[in-house]
Amino acid sequence: MTGARRLSQAISEGDGISIIALVADAEGAQTAEEEGAEGLAVRVAAPGVPECGLPVLFRADAPPEVAHDAGADACLIVVEEHDDEEHLEELHERARALGLEIVADVHDEESILASLERIDPEIFLLSPRDAEDDEDDLERILDLLPDVPAGKLAIADLCGATRDDVVRLERTGVDAVLVETKKIAHLVGGAPPAP
Repeated sequence: MTGARRLSQAISEGDGISIIALVADAEGAQTAEEEGAEGLAVRVAAPGVPECGLPVLFRADAPPEVAHDAGADACLIVVEEHDDEEHLEELHERARALGLEIVADVHDEESILASLERIDPEIFLLSPRDAEDDEDDLERILDLLPDVPAGKLAIADLCGATRDDVVRLERTGVDAVLVETKKIAHLVGGAPPAP
């Protein structure tokens, strides 16, 4: 099943911003799907998650083979962690050979430019790490967005996003937001789930 579902297609289709839910198990995946998530993310292999109908992003900077073995459809590459020689390009080629989409984890203009020059990914995960002390995570992500070229997909790494954050990200042109919350329906604009 790996590679059969395209994360890029799931987050670029339809109207509005997509929600990618970070889940730990099949039950969490099912709940996220029922509440309107359009993609899932896992940090480790999670039995039952790949069998759901949504594309799965392996959310850890691990070898592509680990993501593939976990049943993921896309793998994360933290660009700044792979500055040496040809390592970034090698990871990219290995992931492509396995049928995985690449999501470039970037946190500043330099990492965006490096990823574009070296592997030209279609999907960027905009990370707020290394934000200035007076800059919140949402502002940091919004500062990165103009550096993502038109035609590329941008995912905001905003695990604790609120509905207002999601609306703001959508208005600025972000394609998806990666969240940890269990209140997916509220984030996608539905009624909050019953307690």
